[in-house]
Amino acid sequence: MSLMVFAARPGIHALDLFRQERNLPATFGVIDLFAGPGGLGEGFASVVENGHMPFRIGISVEKEVSAHRTLTLRAFLREYRARHGSLPHQFIDFHAGLIGEPDWSAVDEEAWRVAVDEARGLELGTEAAAKAIDGAIMQLRRNFDDTILIGGPPCQAYSLVGRARSRGKLGYVPEEDERHYLFREYIRVLDRLRPAVFVMENVKGMLSSTVESRLVFEMLMEDLSSLGTGHGHQYEMRAIRVVNGKASLESAEQPSDFIVCAEEFGVPQRRHRLIIVGIRSDLARGASRASIDVPGTSPTVAEAICNLPALRSGLSRGQDSEATWRETVVDAGRLLAGIHDGDDNVPLRSAFSELARDLQAMAPLPRMSGALRPGYGTADDDLLSWLERPELRAIAQHATREHMASDLGRYMFAAVFGAEHGYSPKAAHFPLALSPDHRNWNSGVFNDRFRVQLASEPSATVTSHISKDGHYFIHPDPKQCRSLTVREAARLQTFPDDYLFLGHRTQQYVQVGNAVPPYLARQIATLVSASVGNEISAHQVGLTSLISRAGAG
Repeated sequence: MSLMVFAARPGIHALDLFRQERNLPATFGVIDLFAGPGGLGEGFASVVENGHMPFRIGISVEKEVSAHRTLTLRAFLREYRARHGSLPHQFIDFHAGLIGEPDWSAVDEEAWRVAVDEARGLELGTEAAAKAIDGAIMQLRRNFDDTILIGGPPCQAYSLVGRARSRGKLGYVPEEDERHYLFREYIRVLDRLRPAVFVMENVKGMLSSTVESRLVFEMLMEDLSSLGTGHGHQYEMRAIRVVNGKASLESAEQPSDFIVCAEEFGVPQRRHRLIIVGIRSDLARGASRASIDVPGTSPTVAEAICNLPALRSGLSRGQDSEATWRETVVDAGRLLAGIHDGDDNVPLRSAFSELARDLQAMAPLPRMSGALRPGYGTADDDLLSWLERPELRAIAQHATREHMASDLGRYMFAAVFGAEHGYSPKAAHFPLALSPDHRNWNSGVFNDRFRVQLASEPSATVTSHISKDGHYFIHPDPKQCRSLTVREAARLQTFPDDYLFLGHRTQQYVQVGNAVPPYLARQIATLVSASVGNEISAHQVGLTSLISRAGAG
């Protein structure tokens, strides 16, 4: 049996014999499809175990231009830090808004070359994308012990809301929506790569989505289960289960077992997503014994964002000034106090009266601020330690949008009501004087039109809809009367403060809302490493020994 026979097989590399014979930790090359701004990849790339990084991103693919720019910059920063041990000072100045965007290739030509090679602005399903991915597969097989495939097809066509909206489109035919079939490109890559593990993420609405009267989830599971036929190894589908503060990979008894609740992993957000972990059958034994510690509970909105500088909103019509804004919100507070003056809700009346006085007396609030609080970057809290980066000189992308003056009163009411009652008000709870000019305001259609994110609880799911008007993502502090900034949304999504989203603000919001929380992804990656890392190392050492004996013979 020749060495070349083994070297041609995925995961067996003649150049790695020295490492394998000493049973050093396995290193996986990662392919990230439908990468967005890189939340899932960031989680995998951030794992460090005893000084070893088990996951290296080989190629990440995203077609949307602004998200691809974000992805490329992050790849550059990872490579630069690996080479120099810190962020480049040009990035820190750019991040703080002190300079325009530098020519990153002039900062470090080789690191930029690596980043451009890693982050590809391609549309999956095209010949160009297939060629790039197939080339990456060959490269990863040569350079790493084994591979990992991560990502998931676009979720819009699978989500319940998305399908409801699409039904209203003239001529819309669900069976012809290409997004229903983009997962087949994922399947093609998976079949060609045959990685040790794949991690596929999607919205939980996929469990009930149908095409031609068939459940999309059933079609997907059939495709996944058939992989490996003729290659010797198929895939075992595992669900991520959390019990008593420990996460493990278990066989699923029903489709809903694949739903992962991000708040159980210390994410300050109630984000429930479908995540399928497929383990190649030759490595599945280790997954049955592996588990990792997870927080089990979620930090609150206040813990995630309320140490950021307080800001006022802007006014979208007429003069936008601090004085005009203050007059508008003080009037709103007095109006609300007067509305509740004759009813039995003394706490609300008192809260609005006090709020109006405080707003009149408090120092001016800016519309944007990058100021770092005292002690920034020194917290021993797990989440803040992940979010805050000591190298930074400022908080980036913490600037407010403009809102209609009439909406400021609604934001104020929602925030005060939420703090008093412990839940966000429905349309029927709003005073008549604050009712927007919508015919269907009291029909139930706009029941959750305005929703405050409660300070004492995890937030609702951060979605790309935050890029619209922000009514569903109202800041819990009634003195600020505004929706969340890009940075606050990013923190609820657990993107570190040095994660910069490129493009205009609407594109930034969309990138944040569509992403996988990196803090969750990091824990999934750690669980994957615990499940198959030792199996890979033991498997490789056994094969190395066999190769050596064959060579000696």
